[in-house]
Amino acid sequence: MMWPTLTHAVKKDPAIEQRIDELLARMSVEEKVGQLIQPEIRHLTAQDVKDYHIGSVLNGGGSVPNGNRYSKAADWLAIADAYYQASMDESDGKVAIPIMWGTDAVHGVGNIVGATLFPHNIALGAANNPELIRRIGQITATEIAVTGLDWDFSPTVAVARDDRWGRTYESYSEHPELVRSYAGKMVEGLQGVANTDDFLAKTRVISTAKHFLADGGTLNGIDRGNTMVDEEALRDIHAAGYFSAIEAGVQTVMASFNSWQGEHMHGHKYLLTDVLKDKLGFDGLVVGDWNGHGFIAGCTALDCPKAINAGLDVFMIADPEWKTLYKNTLDQVKSGVISMERTDDAVRRVLRVKLRADLWNKGLPSTRPLSGKDELLGAAAHREVARQAVRESIVLLKNKNNILPLSPSANILVAGDGADNISKQTGGWSVNWQGTGNTMADFPGATTIWMGIEAAVKAAGGKATLSPEGTYSEKPDVAIVVFGEDPYAEMQGDVQNVLLKSGDTKDLELLRKLKADGIPVVSLFVTGRPLWVNRELNASDAFAVIWQPGTEGAGIADVIFKSTDGKLRYDTNGRLTFSWPKRPDQAPLNIGDENYDPLFPYGFGLSYNDKDTLSSELSEEGIQHQATTDVLELFKRRPMSPFSIILEGKNNDRADLNGNIAAVSSLTVTAVDRDVQEDARRAQWNGNGEGLVAISTLNRQVLSDYLHANSALIFDVKVDDAPKGNARVRIGCGPSCYTEVDLTAQFKAISGQGWKTIKVDLVLFPDAGTDFGLKRTQEELFELVLEPFSLVANDKLDLVFSNVRIEKNAGQNGQVRYE
Repeated sequence: MMWPTLTHAVKKDPAIEQRIDELLARMSVEEKVGQLIQPEIRHLTAQDVKDYHIGSVLNGGGSVPNGNRYSKAADWLAIADAYYQASMDESDGKVAIPIMWGTDAVHGVGNIVGATLFPHNIALGAANNPELIRRIGQITATEIAVTGLDWDFSPTVAVARDDRWGRTYESYSEHPELVRSYAGKMVEGLQGVANTDDFLAKTRVISTAKHFLADGGTLNGIDRGNTMVDEEALRDIHAAGYFSAIEAGVQTVMASFNSWQGEHMHGHKYLLTDVLKDKLGFDGLVVGDWNGHGFIAGCTALDCPKAINAGLDVFMIADPEWKTLYKNTLDQVKSGVISMERTDDAVRRVLRVKLRADLWNKGLPSTRPLSGKDELLGAAAHREVARQAVRESIVLLKNKNNILPLSPSANILVAGDGADNISKQTGGWSVNWQGTGNTMADFPGATTIWMGIEAAVKAAGGKATLSPEGTYSEKPDVAIVVFGEDPYAEMQGDVQNVLLKSGDTKDLELLRKLKADGIPVVSLFVTGRPLWVNRELNASDAFAVIWQPGTEGAGIADVIFKSTDGKLRYDTNGRLTFSWPKRPDQAPLNIGDENYDPLFPYGFGLSYNDKDTLSSELSEEGIQHQATTDVLELFKRRPMSPFSIILEGKNNDRADLNGNIAAVSSLTVTAVDRDVQEDARRAQWNGNGEGLVAISTLNRQVLSDYLHANSALIFDVKVDDAPKGNARVRIGCGPSCYTEVDLTAQFKAISGQGWKTIKVDLVLFPDAGTDFGLKRTQEELFELVLEPFSLVANDKLDLVFSNVRIEKNAGQNGQVRYE
């Protein structure tokens, strides 16, 4: 397979390479291993940095100094200084190697209250302005530098190919060429232009291209899922952004959570080493994602030589017990499980990045030129660039009778739950990870969409009234309705289909009510992906996609209103970089697909002088849910289509039960006879940690009807050896997303008593919560089921199960029972 030969703007400097040799010669094995460990700030002290020679640190989404989200630059600098001083302390005879601090500033510095937040990447793609991307990168670097941090985990260069993916908004486009045109520019904005004095200067930060590779190509858009494309598609579609990023001199690449053809990316030697480092010539460092190495088969978050051997250079370890990972890795280097050659190569790459960034001479974070300048966070000049990005990203899909732009002197009703909702307009990765629950107090200086409209109308002598519910006492000349998706980030954002708010028609009813009152309706659609909105389009006279515009919502008013003298202020120049669906089940949908049939094709967008020919009678036929049966059979002598049986062990090793036996580290499952040949499955946990056996499918199942029909999850079971630890039954909605009910007492009670039938009322399953901070309501979970039945145990247990089903009207007031 031919991969391109890239032209690298940053060449190896012999003086730097000689310095690396000198440092390596002086470093102990303990010091070298420390450079490969990146803990999270909540679990790292300055003394730890000194004792373990830690090479880098991160703060996760929403992780802030002292747990205070309103921390000022001085608070960040105090910790940064302490870490830096500890890393440079030579009092114990160790080598002084400055620490690096990385953060996820993916659309501005999202962890800092008061920072400028730009529209998300999907919006920036619609602007089709690479130079604007470079400027955004530069501003982001400036605002990061105010806090003394060194490293940005940005840009995301995913080419999202299935809009059901919850990170679609982090992708510039479904088309690789646009992603390639942007990635290098963002790197230049963050790091400075290679081979100039500005490159990685004191006002710049280290950049990261992520997530390597094909995070946007997973089956069914499931975050952290499996990408099954061939290598040609991997190269021509998913790697495009890495080509320009590497050519621009990006210094770090982050490994992805997803797998390629079943092999987890953090442990993929061919892609991390043979392709990225050897064929593409990347000479910077490869950093992992949040405990991502722990998902490699045979690994845990605290023990994973496979990752380093595959080409990972730095463990991103968010676990509070990270010192165990340090110790295990040190032991593995000393014993040769990880060779000294591979260790030195990883450390060499870390040192190369630090030397190129001149961290030794940049000195204490608080002494750098921009440090502590709070006035640069959300500076007027920065906000103006963000406002420009808002203006340029608006995509006009409908403009019946050229109703837009509006006169600001009119009587205007502003409705919808997104009109004055800063949390909704900033989206995920904004102050906290999922972007939920924020208020204007979290975004000082920001403007909501309503604030921009109100100011524009007031200046022109018009009248603007805010009424989220759409009520009014005086009939307005026009109604502006702002609605769309609520905030979300990875995992929580995964959806079953591209239907807007499945089952929730509140927004649609508002549009129809206003139309029925004879009021012209302008819809402003807040979204992180294309969604099926035919009904909303039909109920609107004009419809503009404003994406998630960030903190500068006033940029919307710049475009949708004429000037006070009736002239056009700004045209609608945004164009779709994602194809827009004609049907709610139309995902994936990408330009170049066979039988490509979108409602709006890639590149579509109206200007104000364009004639709108869109019908107001678009098909409103949504997903036709097949009437659910009273009994959903999951396993009846065998897994029922589309389900199969999978196993997962304590080391994240997985196996499919395709024959009559399969085993992982924690358990073995075999096909056994109950009434007829191999009509049941025996699961034997061996006491070697937690493991599960699950009835699973690659396609999400909507089981809401069963949740609301007093249903129960029912299965037959014969417990031959009672659980030594605990045992649970689980329903899963994706990686690290599940809800469960404890069955330990029931299994112990029926042990040795032959076959019993266990019934667990669905209402007993609580909301889903995970160690990633993901929360799904019970309702949301049952719309996204991937594993409707799993048995989980953490110690020895021997049982046989059969006849697994979900049955309506089998519930008994929220009980677990057996008979």
